[in-house]
Amino acid sequence: MKLYSTIACLLLFCSLGFTQVTFSEDIADIIYNNCSNCHRTGEIGPMPFTNYEEVKDWGTMIKYVTEIDYMPPWSPNPEYKHLLNERVLTDEQKSKIATWVDNGMLQGNPQNEPNLPTFPTGSQIGSPDVVLQMAQSHTVIGDNKDEYYVFVLPTDFTEDKEIACIEFRPDNKRAVHHVLIGYDETGQAAARDAQTPEYGYSSFGDFGVAGAEFLSWTYVPGDLPLVFPEGIGEVIPAGADLLIQVHYAPLPSDEVDKSSVNIFFKGEDDPIERPVMTGWVLPNNLPGGFASFVLPPNEVTEFTALNFDGWSNSGSGVNYDVSLVSVQPHGHLLAKSFEVFAVTPQNDTINIVQIPEYDFNWQGAYTMPKLLPVPANSTWYTKAVYDNTVDNPYNPSNPPKFAFWGEGTEDEMLVNFFNFVVYQEGDENVVLGENILNSSIKVGALQNSTLFALHPNPSDGNFSLSFHLESDMEIEIFLRDLQGSMIQSLKPKRSYESGFHEVAISATNLISGVYLVELRSSFDQIQQKIVIR
Repeated sequence: MKLYSTIACLLLFCSLGFTQVTFSEDIADIIYNNCSNCHRTGEIGPMPFTNYEEVKDWGTMIKYVTEIDYMPPWSPNPEYKHLLNERVLTDEQKSKIATWVDNGMLQGNPQNEPNLPTFPTGSQIGSPDVVLQMAQSHTVIGDNKDEYYVFVLPTDFTEDKEIACIEFRPDNKRAVHHVLIGYDETGQAAARDAQTPEYGYSSFGDFGVAGAEFLSWTYVPGDLPLVFPEGIGEVIPAGADLLIQVHYAPLPSDEVDKSSVNIFFKGEDDPIERPVMTGWVLPNNLPGGFASFVLPPNEVTEFTALNFDGWSNSGSGVNYDVSLVSVQPHGHLLAKSFEVFAVTPQNDTINIVQIPEYDFNWQGAYTMPKLLPVPANSTWYTKAVYDNTVDNPYNPSNPPKFAFWGEGTEDEMLVNFFNFVVYQEGDENVVLGENILNSSIKVGALQNSTLFALHPNPSDGNFSLSFHLESDMEIEIFLRDLQGSMIQSLKPKRSYESGFHEVAISATNLISGVYLVELRSSFDQIQQKIVIR
């Protein structure tokens, strides 16, 4: 009997040993690269996740919000279409978190814990050509309610300006939740601002004036601004005012914000050959016209808008080949889901974005990883579902009542913006966002490496990694996405002597896009971008 008990204990011990998940070895890497960007002092996350004790204190909550995909905040369905700057955890990562919590949240060996990433400060692009700052500070009232304010920033441009990138820089990262960016050349926004006693004006749905035009750029914590590739960009007209609609998060105490915007012009050697054009969906694109956009109380209503206006020949469809850059579906508190796709004349479906659970508080523009060609005369679909029942916890009316088009909290909208360029041969290979990080991020002892190069770059997934070490050390090599989430292990940990090394890499089963190759020692890491085509 004692023998059987001993064997049973040994089997249990071995089982636990093989399945043991610890913070230092398994969880810290997931949290630091997917959560800590927002969950650290001074950022929008309400609690910091920068060490073992902080994460352990909230472990049960972290398990819950990651299991239901509430965190990290990312509304689009990655299985429908991969998009730039995705913030998602893999099933394996979510399973590790759940196992760690269920088994007591063990710390493991602190010496094996990776360093907290060095998060960028200042511009993530470079030296801007123009910096526009809010003229006055805005006080966010600490009443635990959302605020939506539009601020008008005069550009004083005396001529049209070709823009490569616009980078919003939050002054108070604890207060700023997300930002929409546009411009107004009619003066309507400035006139509305002048009518209010405070700086800026409140606008729930959009910029609140008919003359406003949306730009491709938005701000969400953790996102990186899009730098347009060669020959492509947007134009801000002479004399236009830049508009920023800032969503301030609910806060328990007053906060002050005075954010700014960095503007980067296209270079003289890189003029815009193909301007980014915008088409828009409104209720007039519904088969029943604008008047059909009515949301009866106690009903779930679905609409399907066809094609779009603007550059689309007044809603009749685009009769030339285009390459899609981004889309921006927009509704209010009754909006439940969106699906955007195109069907070619050959009846092929091109998935663009699917948002199963639309969240007004996490809206934004969704950028393709590469330019997405759509043939001429395709039909563009925007499907939107609205829940005007008591089952919708965000319904602003209780009991529910009829809702119509409008800018107010109790009103609703059906909007979608398509940003695209005229197609050129090879667009399907044009990667978007590959210039949005510094060429490498160097931390700690590995910064003594005098060489870290990837070739060829771009690559089909087979490439060589060259590096030089000043001293002997153990190194392992990973592939990550641009948010730092681990995609796959490229080389297991092994000892490398000081000197030059060249390692052959074969990364498999990758979608085209921009990735980070990471060299990691026991204490720090360096990273380099690679483009997979």
